[in-house]
Amino acid sequence: MDFISGEVLYINKPLNWTSFDLVRKLRNKLCRRLGVKKLKVGHAGTLDPLATGVMIICTGKKTKLIETFQYQTKEYIATIRLGETTPSFDLETEVDGIYPADHITEELVNQILTQFIGEIQQVPPTYSACKVEGKRAYEFAREGQEVELKPKLLVIDEIELLDYTMPEIKIRVVCSKGTYIRALARDIGLALSSGGHLTALERTRIGDITLDQCVAGERIEEAIDALMD
Repeated sequence: MDFISGEVLYINKPLNWTSFDLVRKLRNKLCRRLGVKKLKVGHAGTLDPLATGVMIICTGKKTKLIETFQYQTKEYIATIRLGETTPSFDLETEVDGIYPADHITEELVNQILTQFIGEIQQVPPTYSACKVEGKRAYEFAREGQEVELKPKLLVIDEIELLDYTMPEIKIRVVCSKGTYIRALARDIGLALSSGGHLTALERTRIGDITLDQCVAGERIEEAIDALMD
């Protein structure tokens, strides 16, 4: 494989790794094996540290393909805990609100989920990389400052309930670029007249690339050795 000219790798990002961690580890490994000081490496779509799943990594001239991959449809499996909220809408921060959930039924969840299919306006999480006045929104949030983020138009192609085991539900979501599943968890909780936050998230597909085509991130260095030996 010619990583300098450019290659495209499919990797299953491990839990608690940032997307940058994965890129950095891969770049460092390739630079050592190739005997070079610099190598262009990038990814086609960030995953939060507490999310796992499909990441497409491009090297060399193939980094020009990143934008194309970013605009492809993505699929996620998300577990949402209802009746509780956190400032980050996931487990990165502590629970800051408890809400009634006894009225929630499986039938109600299925009914509410249909409201999110199609074009929707979504306000990104405050704990996100969205820029406000040249600064990342999460920087304001971690400093305890309030910041107003504008809603963005996005598309949910499919959404279905996979499991209903209160207080948690598991859903499958097929969506466009720019969708924050954490924000979707927040909005589903609100629509159910309760609260909600993510407890698990896995990206199962980007375009036609699925998890079964991906190398485990923890074994990426071994995989590189195998490809280059």
